[in-house]
Amino acid sequence: MRNSLFWRILAIGLLPLLILFIYFNASGSSNLIREHTSLVLLIVVAVVGASYLVSRNFTHPINTLTQHLKEPQVLTDSFFRTRLLPIEIQRLYKRVLDSIQQDRREQESIQSEKAIFSSILSNMNDGILVVDVNSNVTLINQAAGSIFNVTKEGAIGHSLVEVIRHFKMNELLEKTRSSSSPQIDSFETAPEKNYIRCIATPLDKEMPGSILFLMQDLTRIRQLEIIRRDFVSNVSHELRTPLTSLKLITETLQDGLYDDPQQAAKFLDRMSGEIDNLSQMVEELLELSRIESGRVPLEKRWVKPREIIDAACERMTLQVQRAGLTCNLNYGVNLPSIFVDKTRLESVLVNLLHNAIKFTPPGGSIELSAYQNLNTIVFSVKDSGIGIPPKDLARVFERFYKSDRSRSERGTGLGLSIARHLVEAHGGKIWAESQVNQGSTFSFSIPMR
Repeated sequence: MRNSLFWRILAIGLLPLLILFIYFNASGSSNLIREHTSLVLLIVVAVVGASYLVSRNFTHPINTLTQHLKEPQVLTDSFFRTRLLPIEIQRLYKRVLDSIQQDRREQESIQSEKAIFSSILSNMNDGILVVDVNSNVTLINQAAGSIFNVTKEGAIGHSLVEVIRHFKMNELLEKTRSSSSPQIDSFETAPEKNYIRCIATPLDKEMPGSILFLMQDLTRIRQLEIIRRDFVSNVSHELRTPLTSLKLITETLQDGLYDDPQQAAKFLDRMSGEIDNLSQMVEELLELSRIESGRVPLEKRWVKPREIIDAACERMTLQVQRAGLTCNLNYGVNLPSIFVDKTRLESVLVNLLHNAIKFTPPGGSIELSAYQNLNTIVFSVKDSGIGIPPKDLARVFERFYKSDRSRSERGTGLGLSIARHLVEAHGGKIWAESQVNQGSTFSFSIPMR
């Protein structure tokens, strides 16, 4: 462009000289031209130089504008060169420069919003998945990938049937397409058994033909609902038995059994036992509720592990003797002290001892031990009793849970649940190991710091 404009300006500048040269030649005054050759050459050089300067002044800003459309700072620095241009070109240059700067700001804003959108998608707990009009996945976040064990690379561009092999998702897709309205469904994934609620929403306005799937993992909520339902059922069951027994005893006494003092005394003893059982259940329920809600402050102090074991064993000595069992203690005298609520941990050991006594036949043995394992002190209660079936072992710390072998035994089924909460309140862990007819070992660890 610069060369084209230069030659045009040069031609315009030299045209008068060419006309004069032709005129003097025609009039026979060529000698005059020869006499002023230096002047003519000077004029020609001046015209050429002026043509170059004028063409450069016009074309340089435009060339700069063409070469640096994506570099507003370079254009701004060269804008001063347009001051000698016609006002129309100055306005054009300024308009283009403003447009480029506005475009740059919009691009930066888009990049910022894209980064925010990507961050939100990546950190959402709910799964997000979008399919286009051909049912191909166009967007999937990390949560959705985790739910269905797929990667972003393996999902984008593939059909929904290939990515998520669950018939419920495909049914939801078809229902949403046919109704053109949001649809909701729930299902379980395999093999993880996660409970997912999925909401499918058409994106007709924003992305015609596309459908947005929002997936919420309600596994924990469902588990809590099951626990709540089981809790109500278990409480009802545990209360029904003593209440039914009390009602039968009362009706029997009302039918005239009180005329037989010996039989009446037996029934009253049975009634007293059922009332004690009910009272124990209510107390343990209140205790469990207080512990779970954090309303039981722990009165911690530095205690030697042997002090806790000796106190628990002393409390249960009489029950051990009555059951015809032997109790052995095994702990090191130099075990480091732990910062705990002695009374609470003592009650945990007493509870574990009580269970060991209850499920160990006469002639058996029980061992209480404590030892250091890394940065924890581990307490154990080992018995030679009837053991726990494998199917029950993982659930023995649940509220009201009783294995089939213990259904005939007295007890509320809350003791081990209370023990678990007290140990966890100290930052520890509790577990059980057992083999049928070979005894059980209940252990819990307490951090030393």
